[in-house]
Amino acid sequence: MKIKIAVDALAALAQESRLAIFRLLVQTGKDGLAAGVLSERLSIPPATMSFHLKTLTHAKLVKSRVDGRFVIYSANFTEMDKLIAYLTEHCCAGDATQCAPIVKC
Repeated sequence: MKIKIAVDALAALAQESRLAIFRLLVQTGKDGLAAGVLSERLSIPPATMSFHLKTLTHAKLVKSRVDGRFVIYSANFTEMDKLIAYLTEHCCAGDATQCAPIVKC
């Protein structure tokens, strides 16, 4: 992963609402949630939710798909894993036994 991509992803997550959105999408899994459901569960107004989802999408942390008249958002687990790998690439001076195990869903 290039540093610019990592910085963009971390910058997108460095805001309370966006971090809450991303965490909820991670908890939800690959099925994702409609934007309206996200707004309701997190008590974020729809216009503000759209802004945050756009930021997370541009950072490649969230992806969307159309399902009928709804837009469903889900966490981009591939990009999340790349970011985690980038952050822990040289963890513990190369001694992997010192690092916490990576949790896989």
